[in-house]
Amino acid sequence: MEKSRAYGRGLLRGVAKYSRLHSPWAFYEEPLPYLNAGGSNTRSNLLKDLGIDGLVIRETEKSSRIIEMDLPVILTDIRKNFSITPVVKTNDLEIGKMAAEYLLNRGFRQFAFCGFDSLFWSQDRREGFAGTIKNTGFDVHFYEQPKSSAGRLLAKELIVVTKWLESLPKPVALMACNDDRARHVIEACKIAGLHVPEQVAVLGVDNDELVCDLSSPRLSSVNLNFERGGYEAAELLDRLMAGEEKMAGQKIIVQPTHVVTRQSTDILAIEDREVARAVRYIRQHAREMIQVSDVANTLAVSRRSLERRFRKVLKRSVFDEIKNVRLEQVCRMLVETNQPIGRIASALNYPGIEHISRFFRHEKGMSPLAYRKKYGGK
Repeated sequence: MEKSRAYGRGLLRGVAKYSRLHSPWAFYEEPLPYLNAGGSNTRSNLLKDLGIDGLVIRETEKSSRIIEMDLPVILTDIRKNFSITPVVKTNDLEIGKMAAEYLLNRGFRQFAFCGFDSLFWSQDRREGFAGTIKNTGFDVHFYEQPKSSAGRLLAKELIVVTKWLESLPKPVALMACNDDRARHVIEACKIAGLHVPEQVAVLGVDNDELVCDLSSPRLSSVNLNFERGGYEAAELLDRLMAGEEKMAGQKIIVQPTHVVTRQSTDILAIEDREVARAVRYIRQHAREMIQVSDVANTLAVSRRSLERRFRKVLKRSVFDEIKNVRLEQVCRMLVETNQPIGRIASALNYPGIEHISRFFRHEKGMSPLAYRKKYGGK
């Protein structure tokens, strides 16, 4: 499996966690190239010699040989849909939707998407992003890759991406299909002399901290719960190896949890200065259980005037903004921490567990514990 990116490392952490908690497994990992004197042609024979009981592997041109060995197999990093072999895949439509809602909430009105045309998961993220944006009445500009393989070499394609970025209306909020693609976009912005995030706000996917930190400016990204996906893959593999379940195209779905904001999107693209000030105040003081009247009084404007401007600019009320920001805080703490619900309620100044649970269930359609179970670590 690919271990240089958050996707593979996260899945492997989940597999290892399942092994620790249930029945310690012996793991075989394909050697690094400089240790693999036998070469990949001996892989099938080697797996037979080792007495392998089951596999979690990434899909490659050679994975079909392993599938033919009649062992329990779960594929990751897939390039196409499978009807029989179980797979781990990401909820790409939901990823695109979450990215769109995040950028819309930052006040942007012009949007773009940059992905890889031949990869189905990139296409699905594009669909989820564009569908959500278009439902609000805005359009999305799409990057189209060169048709030739030579034109898609990074050095050449950067020039194409640069010209495309120069042609976009500004300011523009851009979703890239993953963090690597987002870094390509940021490099192209530098070539074009475009400022990130002032002219082009860039959002990636995977929240690979190393990749995001190596970006300049640091990259905002949609966080995915890879570790949970790995844990559930190990659960399924255990059942397959025990003969309790047959391979039947089962799907382990990796869900997006939230957006991690860094410099590449840390801006409010709101032309109305009073609305921008109000949004900034809400985000800075949301833990204090502020009311709409608190926002209006701080800005020294009438509540009616503020509400009217909010609905005109952001298409939502001041109360909706407060509610959404507080809901985002609860979701993040449920996913990123193991704190009890009571402690989260206290940290966010809710009167008690009953209050935060009622609020959360009304907005999300599930209890805080159910949300943590679905999106948090297992």
